[in-house]
Amino acid sequence: MEIKYCWRCKIDVPMLNKEEFEIASKLYSNGFKVAKANRQERFKELLDYYNGLTGFGETEPNAIMHHSLQQIGPDCENCGKPYRTPKAKLCPACGNKRDVNE
Repeated sequence: MEIKYCWRCKIDVPMLNKEEFEIASKLYSNGFKVAKANRQERFKELLDYYNGLTGFGETEPNAIMHHSLQQIGPDCENCGKPYRTPKAKLCPACGNKRDVNE
């Protein structure tokens, strides 16, 4: 886990590493199999896992699914916030353009 800026949430959040995210993904999938009307109840295991691991207090299960270090790019050379994806050429925070070798 590592604290990084999330361009969707517009705040610094705990981003999960590969192993942590694999566990979270399984718990997210399991939430769809739970026969409960309340989203908080359906995804309780996922929310408990993420919040216990990070101490963050997330309430939105879908947000956890984009808090993965593998899904974001490197830190921007200009502002220090991560690019949206590993292949992104434009920083969503400051508009800096980077050269990406394909």
